[in-house]
Amino acid sequence: MKSYQIVDWGQPLEARQVDMPVPRGNEVLVKVGAAGLCHSDIHLRDGYFDLGGGKRLTAAQYGAKMPMTLGHEIAGTVFQVGEGVKQAWTGANVLVYPWIGCGKCDACQDLRDTDCEAQRSLGAKADGGFSEYVLVPDARYLIDIGQLDMHASATLACSGLTAFGALKKMPPMKPTDRILLIGAGGLGLSALAAARLVTKAGLVVADIDPIKLEAAKQQGADVIFDNRTPDTAAALKAAAGGPIRGVIDFVGSGTTASLAMGVAVKGTVIVVVGLMGGSLEIALPLLSPRNLTIRGSHVGTFDELKELVEFSRNGQLPGIPLTRRPMSEVNEALSDLENGKSVGRIVLTPN
Repeated sequence: MKSYQIVDWGQPLEARQVDMPVPRGNEVLVKVGAAGLCHSDIHLRDGYFDLGGGKRLTAAQYGAKMPMTLGHEIAGTVFQVGEGVKQAWTGANVLVYPWIGCGKCDACQDLRDTDCEAQRSLGAKADGGFSEYVLVPDARYLIDIGQLDMHASATLACSGLTAFGALKKMPPMKPTDRILLIGAGGLGLSALAAARLVTKAGLVVADIDPIKLEAAKQQGADVIFDNRTPDTAAALKAAAGGPIRGVIDFVGSGTTASLAMGVAVKGTVIVVVGLMGGSLEIALPLLSPRNLTIRGSHVGTFDELKELVEFSRNGQLPGIPLTRRPMSEVNEALSDLENGKSVGRIVLTPN
């Protein structure tokens, strides 16, 4: 089968012919129908995450290995199952939950694979969906999507789930309160799509790209704000139209994290999602009197992904802009994503 793999850190992915896996035990082999592109794919391709202050977490330290097939937003059709799979999955259209843990620890037993200390996530620490087929370690990580569109469904596994998981970490709010979403890429637009399932707060979206801000407006943002505005934090607080009691930073840079701190009021919850890199200096004596919460959020649980699929099936989850491209253009698509030339999500289809 053809797979697009990292064969050297910092270099384009290479199309390679590799042996098709044979599922054993509870394993399942899925024929890939659609695979979404994520900014973390760029970090993994480049071989490191920026920790700020000149420090790096290498992809190898993170747990990635070469050669490795990227792609963690995966939808497809079950092609073959191992002898231990009891449910009749063959031929089913499925969404794959890629955030797979060790399967043995307390977190995994509680279906909190993202809290596992020994994750083996598809497309990050094990071969993923930029391929004709992908091997899933256990059938329990499959969700039947029936006749739902595979391209839109694939994005739920990361951009949809990540946004949904972050929104669920927001405190209870009134319509007069505001949640600030920093970044109007695929994650920000996914958050707008899911927000009304979670909160009544007004939604403010901040970005530096006018095209993406317009997309956010079309997606339902109550306020859009250009982060290139002078005296950014003060101007943003004035434009928000209410106290910013929640911030979700989908960029995750030192600049955006500082902006989050600058717009916070007493009691604000700041959730950092993005992996752009850098660091944040915090004056510790201000955390207690301002009652601030600063936390990370890593995708979401399997049950939350099932919730999203059900919302999508019931027509309660608006779609986001999608660009569909052949998988053979994966390197060009990664370049477009890296250079901010895409709106919403890019989804690849095997040629």
